[in-house]
Amino acid sequence: MTFPRRRRVFLVSFDPTIGHEIQKTRPAVIIQNDVSNEYSPITIVAAISSQFATPPRPREVIVAPGGRSGLTETSAVILNQIRSVDRARLRKRLGVLDATTMRRVNDALKISLGLIEF
Repeated sequence: MTFPRRRRVFLVSFDPTIGHEIQKTRPAVIIQNDVSNEYSPITIVAAISSQFATPPRPREVIVAPGGRSGLTETSAVILNQIRSVDRARLRKRLGVLDATTMRRVNDALKISLGLIEF
């Protein structure tokens, strides 16, 4: 497998988990930078779920189905469910988020990590 790139959407195996950590094999977007992705066996992902709050919370970014994302239903990138994972957890590449959606992911990530006020 070539190295995973930022913005790419993969099916990721999150199990085993503890408590309220996001579970099962589900889509996730690569949020780690590509230099680290190229040289590290670990990457950082944000989980994607089809179950989310309405309206979405500031730490969630809605992604419509279809297009290049590879998602089959309206979903949300959940930026308080980020995780470092071994590349072996990446099961299948689904697609890629467009640049506009990824900018929204970046903003929500900053909110989730407390890097900006909201």
